[in-house]
Amino acid sequence: MNIITKIEVQKRNKERVNIYIDNEYSFSLSTELVYKEGLKTNENIDLEKIKSIAKEDDYIKCKNAALKIVEKSYKSEKELKDKLLLKGYDNLTIDKTLNFLKEYNFLSDTNYVKMYVKDKSRLQGKKKIKYDLTKKGINDNLIEEEISNIDEDEEREVAYNMALKKYNVLSKRESDKYKLSQKIYRFLLSKGYDYDIVSYAVKRVTSTDDM
Repeated sequence: MNIITKIEVQKRNKERVNIYIDNEYSFSLSTELVYKEGLKTNENIDLEKIKSIAKEDDYIKCKNAALKIVEKSYKSEKELKDKLLLKGYDNLTIDKTLNFLKEYNFLSDTNYVKMYVKDKSRLQGKKKIKYDLTKKGINDNLIEEEISNIDEDEEREVAYNMALKKYNVLSKRESDKYKLSQKIYRFLLSKGYDYDIVSYAVKRVTSTDDM
C-alpha cells in the first residue's frame, strides 16, 4: 500500500491537483475526481485504484476538451475524433466521450450535415459539398439524403450571382468575351457546380445586354 502525503492545487490550473505519494509527486487529477473519490492526505491507496482514478480523469479531460471544441464550431464525429487523437487521448476514452456527446446531442452527424449543407449551399455546388463531407467521414447515404433537398432553382440562382460577381471583376481586365466566359466556367466548376448549371450561369451572364 502507498500513502498520499500531499494534495497540491496546481498553480496554472486551479481545476487540477498534484498528488504526492510517499512524499514524491506521482500524478495529477481533476479536483472533481478528488472530491468524488474522497481522496485525502495520509490515506492509503493501492496502484490499481490509482490507475482507475487516472483513467476516469482522462475521460473527464477528454470530455471537457471535446466540449470546448464543439462549442467553437460544429464538427463531424470523425473531425472531433481526429482532434482528440492529436491531443493524445486513447481510442477507448475517445469513444466513451463521443458516446456521451451523442447521448446529450452535442454531437450528431445528421445535424452536422444539415447545418453544413445549409451553410455551404450558398457558396458551393453539390459536387464540392459532397466531396468535402465525404472527407469529413460522413456516411454517403446521409450526404445524398441532405443534398437531394437542395432546390435546383435556388442552386442555379446562387451560381448565377457568383458568376455575375466574377464577371464584374474579370471584365475590368479581360475584354475577350470567349476568354472571359471560359474563366467564369472554370471558376464555377471549381466550386462544385454541375455542367448544366455552369453553362446556364455563364450563358446568362455573358449574354446580358447591360454588362
